[in-house]
Amino acid sequence: MNNILELKKKLNSAPNKGGGGGGFIPDHSILTSEKVRRLSSEIHSVLDYWQKNKQINGALISVHYPRIMPKSKRLTRILKDSSITPNLSIRGAKFVKDENDKTHHVFTHFVSLSALQSSINELNYLADYLDKYHHEGISGIKQKKIGESGTDNAGISKSALSQLINDCFYVNHFNVELYSGDFEGDSIVTVYRTGVSTDALLSSVGILPHEIQRINDTTLLLTHSQLKLLKQKAPYMISMQVKDLADFSYENQFEFPIEIQTIPEPENEPIIGVIDTPFYEDVYFSKWVDYKSMLSRDIQVDSVDYMHGTAVSSIIVDGCNNNPDLQDGCGRFRVKHFGVCKKGRFSSFSIIKSIREAVSQNPDIKVWNLSLGSLIEISDNYISPEAAELDKLQTEYDVLFIISGTNKPSTNAGNMKIGAPADSLNSIVVNAVTRNGVSASYTRTGPVLSFFNKPDVSYYGGDKDDDKILVCTPTGEARVIGTSFAAPWITRKVAYLIYKMGLTREVAKALIIHTSTSWYGYSSNMSSVGYGIVPKHINDILSTRDDEIRFIIRGETEEYETFAYDIPVPTVDNKYPFIARATLCYFPECSREQGVDYTNTEMDFAFGRVRIASNGKVEVASIDNNTQSDDTFYTYEADARKLYRKWDNIKHKSDIIKKRFTDKKAYGNNPMWGLSIKTKERLSTGRKPKLPFAAVVTLKEMHGRNRHADFAKLCQYHGWHVNELDIQTRLDIHAIGEQQLEFDLS
Repeated sequence: MNNILELKKKLNSAPNKGGGGGGFIPDHSILTSEKVRRLSSEIHSVLDYWQKNKQINGALISVHYPRIMPKSKRLTRILKDSSITPNLSIRGAKFVKDENDKTHHVFTHFVSLSALQSSINELNYLADYLDKYHHEGISGIKQKKIGESGTDNAGISKSALSQLINDCFYVNHFNVELYSGDFEGDSIVTVYRTGVSTDALLSSVGILPHEIQRINDTTLLLTHSQLKLLKQKAPYMISMQVKDLADFSYENQFEFPIEIQTIPEPENEPIIGVIDTPFYEDVYFSKWVDYKSMLSRDIQVDSVDYMHGTAVSSIIVDGCNNNPDLQDGCGRFRVKHFGVCKKGRFSSFSIIKSIREAVSQNPDIKVWNLSLGSLIEISDNYISPEAAELDKLQTEYDVLFIISGTNKPSTNAGNMKIGAPADSLNSIVVNAVTRNGVSASYTRTGPVLSFFNKPDVSYYGGDKDDDKILVCTPTGEARVIGTSFAAPWITRKVAYLIYKMGLTREVAKALIIHTSTSWYGYSSNMSSVGYGIVPKHINDILSTRDDEIRFIIRGETEEYETFAYDIPVPTVDNKYPFIARATLCYFPECSREQGVDYTNTEMDFAFGRVRIASNGKVEVASIDNNTQSDDTFYTYEADARKLYRKWDNIKHKSDIIKKRFTDKKAYGNNPMWGLSIKTKERLSTGRKPKLPFAAVVTLKEMHGRNRHADFAKLCQYHGWHVNELDIQTRLDIHAIGEQQLEFDLS
């Protein structure tokens, strides 16, 4: 077996030298004055509406596009509000499907009334211009010639006129959308961010602000009567609504063969945070658990309410002792257990508040297990409030959540999408499989927001017959099934990687994802198993077969492109006898109010052989043939998302083992492989600096040779600092670091 290598050096960076602007419409496509006048009329209707409804000091206007649109093809001139670009005025984004089941992007903007009037004036000018000079419509070819002799665009610049043409061509229509959804009981409601404060808005419709609980300034807990009042008087203000009293899914297959267990006293083992139902403090491993109830004293807790949380913590503390066939080599962990809800229906709002309190008050805990999940399916158009809060906490506190993928209420429930908070993008979401590697009968599926891969991975969570997981409950041993009992096993592995191996959360997540994948392509049921099943033993995550080389590169993005073009993969006769697979992970900030466009940062990841392109530029020939950042190719946004995971915070690409293998040719006289990350921000032209990332790469020698040492030497020769990740050495360092020193002060 070969150990993992850490390759370290200062990575190169470069700004984006590409030209600005949105280009031109396709050469032979036509924009007519009739369409321009229709769009102008639609904006005029929106303006009329908001001149009569002045509560928000501006206007909410929805823009409908004909397909999933990249940032470069969205509005740049229409709805421009003084110095605020249309991109920065977006308050929501969703997908809708037409009668042909084609997916369309819809964006809701908040702009001033003057911006609407200005847009109307400019569109009327454009329509007159087209009638005068291009009465049959303007094509992309003619658009490129604007400003040449024979045309007169006095009063508006050539670039502004071209932007208007682009905007009108790519937009379907404009309107004001009024919310019509409804739930009985309390709801968590998100209102649009506008020109007035939320308190002023509530007061204007007759709701007393001091009576409202809130997660943040725009996400509120409303009673049914309060929501009804808001819908009657300001239906345009409701962006999202979810039921507050979620039916949390639990697994009830408890059997009780009583057997008393023993366990050593805890020492300085790492601590994992567990957020669950209450913990029963009279079990054999209770000294390993520090329990804190976060339930109100008014809430009555019955004996059954302790079952789930106690069982989950028993796996994290002592799972391998009770399930020797799942021995993972990670040892035992201490737990700080927070009881946040009872079995059955409970307030999502209350749980969100409790989770924030637990994480903020325990910054030393970096790994958290959350095996609670709602029976209600996630929305196609927005992240749940629970998941959004988890993503925000992970950004704020540099922590990592491992979350169960939720279960069907019964095996005959049919296909069900996962429930909150398993739609958390930054977390690792775990589904369950049987001991034979088959999806469990209670499996629920992704994706999230019609696009993001969830669950991330799968692990053994038991199923019917003799495939159950052994846990400890308040009444003794129990055999259980469920994603709740698959997730803690992954939590143990992540805690081992972060606490004992000293790896960052980016590296830990990338390793978990990477080692669940195979050389035979994606699973045909990624929506249920994720990228794959994580190996049982930690050694199979931290080492590879003799014919494989695995290495880690981590860094921070500082400019548009972060790259290394000097990874020296061994050659034979100027050819590479390798295939490769690579995984990139990062933790972007997210914006729930952006709806389906949830992640703020995109890292376009390429890994492969380095070559000189026809234009003389050095580039990486990515192993997945990724061309979305290549100026000579155009990739539709839907394809970029589907094929290259654009805007996803996990990027995985892989060669596939085939029956016949031909060594890959090296390019040029200085053969190298490279890594390139091009960073793009969704909400601004600037970018948050130094966003950490980690890439894990495995090279497989297709002739069975062990070239691990050769690769390490070549890397050192080319200036890389090579650190072999030796498990025992890291454990020794961890043990020394955890020793308590006693000073003799006599």
